[in-house]
Amino acid sequence: MKESLHHHFFKDLLVVELASVLAGPSVGKFFAECGAHVIKVEHPVNGDVTRSWKVEGETNAISAYYASVNAGKEILRLDLSSSDSKRQLADLLMKADIVLMNFRNESAKKLGLSIEELRTNYPSLIIGQIDAFDSNSNRPAYDIVLQAEAGYLSMCGSKDSPARLPVAFIDILAGHQLKEGILMGLLNKSKTNQGCVVRVNLLDSAIGALMNQASNYLMANYLAQPMGTLHPNIAPYGEYFECLDRKRLVLAIGNDKQFRKLLDSLGIPQLIDDQRFCHNIVRVDNRNKLKEILEPIFKTRNRKMWMESFVENDIPAGAILNLQEVLDNEGRFLVNTDLIEGFAVRSVQTVNLRIY
Repeated sequence: MKESLHHHFFKDLLVVELASVLAGPSVGKFFAECGAHVIKVEHPVNGDVTRSWKVEGETNAISAYYASVNAGKEILRLDLSSSDSKRQLADLLMKADIVLMNFRNESAKKLGLSIEELRTNYPSLIIGQIDAFDSNSNRPAYDIVLQAEAGYLSMCGSKDSPARLPVAFIDILAGHQLKEGILMGLLNKSKTNQGCVVRVNLLDSAIGALMNQASNYLMANYLAQPMGTLHPNIAPYGEYFECLDRKRLVLAIGNDKQFRKLLDSLGIPQLIDDQRFCHNIVRVDNRNKLKEILEPIFKTRNRKMWMESFVENDIPAGAILNLQEVLDNEGRFLVNTDLIEGFAVRSVQTVNLRIY
């Protein structure tokens, strides 16, 4: 098998990253992992705010949060309020293929980095801009606010206690959309030598990702409610069970064939004849009773034994693992080990594609 090529694709590409926090820097990290030269510009004193976002007890010189999306980049400290720094940035942008930004309009104009000025001064530059709500809004973007206003908090957790997904996934979604647009811009530039503006906003990215939950409302007038890990359309899907060794697993049974296989593996094939459970549509209505029946069965074996049986019989289920169990499992993921300003940092590699 040939060596994967993705990390050589953009070896001649220069990306200037003026963005901070997560969404824009995640795009910069993608291009860095694909071989581009990514220069991240930060203020000489304060820098990216995530440098100060450390978990309790963290003593690293570079915060783990910052390291997660900034490994593999060259860090350049510039005070963009000074004329000398502005000249250095202008020289960089003249050579650059892509610039990444998340400035609010007012801030961009003060720095001389508005979309209009960049388009005029650097016509071949691809400008990637991430906004919070829309291009005219000056509201600051914080993940919990976006999860609230895009409907996610109304669906996650329990009825009395909304839950936030513990990763700022709206930033990550918007980063993916910006990345897709920039790749389209690069394709167009290869034919026309013209740059373009690629602009996404976090709220639209979040709403676009509602997918079936949005269609459940638009087509069936079904308003999603907090269901914990459960799925509104499928059962047993999201039901989790404690095993004999007190370790937990979760089921993801997507159709009646898989349900029959599950019953065979559990030793209760006769349950398929029960009119409450014979088809998915009735299992959704009777999911609580079904869980009551299955719970004591799962407690008869260790999780490892159940998972071996489920994998062997093509039954969708997953062991519920903590991050230590996930990340200490050698061979299951790729890790970047790099230096940021002389300090060793580690982060999960985000580009997981293989091209041969």
